[in-house]
Amino acid sequence: MDKMTQLLKLLESTDSIEINEFRMDFEELELQIMPAVQKMVQNVAQKQAAVAESMGITLPPAEPFSPPIMDYPGEVAEVQLGMGTRKPVFLGGQKALYRFEHPQPNPPVVTFDVFDIPMPGLPKPIREHFQDVMESPGEWAKKAVKEYGANMVTMHLIGTGPKVMDRTPREGAQAVEEVLQAVKVPLVIGGSGDPKKDPLVLEAAAAAAEGERCLLASANLDLDYKKVAKAALDYNHAVLSWAITDINMQKTLNKYLMKEGLTQQDIVMDPTTCALGYGIEFSIDVITRTRLAALKGDTDLQMPMSSGTTNAWGSREAWMKKDEWGPTAYRGPIWEIITGLTMMLCGVDIFMMLHPSSVSMLKEIGNTFTKEHMSSDVPDISGWITELG
Repeated sequence: MDKMTQLLKLLESTDSIEINEFRMDFEELELQIMPAVQKMVQNVAQKQAAVAESMGITLPPAEPFSPPIMDYPGEVAEVQLGMGTRKPVFLGGQKALYRFEHPQPNPPVVTFDVFDIPMPGLPKPIREHFQDVMESPGEWAKKAVKEYGANMVTMHLIGTGPKVMDRTPREGAQAVEEVLQAVKVPLVIGGSGDPKKDPLVLEAAAAAAEGERCLLASANLDLDYKKVAKAALDYNHAVLSWAITDINMQKTLNKYLMKEGLTQQDIVMDPTTCALGYGIEFSIDVITRTRLAALKGDTDLQMPMSSGTTNAWGSREAWMKKDEWGPTAYRGPIWEIITGLTMMLCGVDIFMMLHPSSVSMLKEIGNTFTKEHMSSDVPDISGWITELG
């Protein structure tokens, strides 16, 4: 069974195939579809030529089909995460929107979400993978890296939330220190989402991780972004610049952060990821326009982008038990994969995710983005629509 048939079957009948057995090679899928598109274009050209000939009109020879290639004046800055005892990861550096225009210098990166406290609210398809390590953020991170191949870990200091456990910034920093000792991959460090406390928590965590070049998540216009920027500068970290699906808000925040001393190489943007079926079209619009503006030369937007792909698990279709929808063991990962893949095709560089199968698939697809487009022979599948019927 070919990969496209597997994908359609998986989406149509989620209980008929194991998600961990499904592997879609994005480049192979692309190489299958492009010849079919070329064949259809050729058929249209032949029909046009026949009509013109019957009317006594001579048409010029048809040009072979090829994707339009744009030459952009700008490019995306490259941001390094991980120094000191961390193995570095590089984001950005693109000179084009699509891989057929120019391969990316760095593949998209997927980072595993880890929490400083047990998270009983996590959906069962995720919880069952980490139930044995949820009491220890260090062991949680270690399992994500050693068993599931995480290139990065996102540390969420949920326990510092005033309405959660109200842990002190120092206690949050201790959890970060535990993860730093447990794994040697770069970290994203996030707070609890409380606008008053998060800058203090990120400041303490930045000091604990001095010289390790982490990504502080996040700075936004609703909190003391100056304190977050200063912590990044004092302890050599990067900052996640978070705006809510508004390109003008993103530009303003980036300008403010650079006025505080950060450069393009110190900022990763988060334009906000709306999940599949819950406004993803807004994210497609904003992220694509942001990347195009950067390539056209807007220096306020020439930074890599991040996606909170875990937002997919907030969709009821991803976790709600409903027999006619199929088992959540398949539905949840599919929802996260499609949300992440959509953002990847729009230009996102780093993905925060939860399910091991989702992480594995996005990593596999992302690795193709550094390869030349249409660099190998392809089969003739011009009848692919009828073959699938």
